[in-house]
Amino acid sequence: MNYVQPWVILAFSAIIFFIGFAGILVRRNILVVLMCIELMLNAANLTFVTFSKQLHHMGGQMSVFFIITVAAAESAIGLGLVVAMFRTLRSVDTDDIQLLRE
Repeated sequence: MNYVQPWVILAFSAIIFFIGFAGILVRRNILVVLMCIELMLNAANLTFVTFSKQLHHMGGQMSVFFIITVAAAESAIGLGLVVAMFRTLRSVDTDDIQLLRE
């Protein structure tokens, strides 16, 4: 069977991570920011699985399950906060979050 080299998977993971990081820095829509955080978490998951496979150790794959659980909780809570913010401000831009302090 033909396997992909680990450096290819790690490079792909790094590209996905930096796309998510750039999205967090550039975008103003809170939903897009949440999706970029999910991209970053998935890139970390891919890295954990790659090193786990390379080192023949199940610790990385077990930690992926915890990260997926945290990502699901983050999505549910984040979406609830976005809905509450939209009901209050009628906008989901990150600049409008500053208005909630006053």
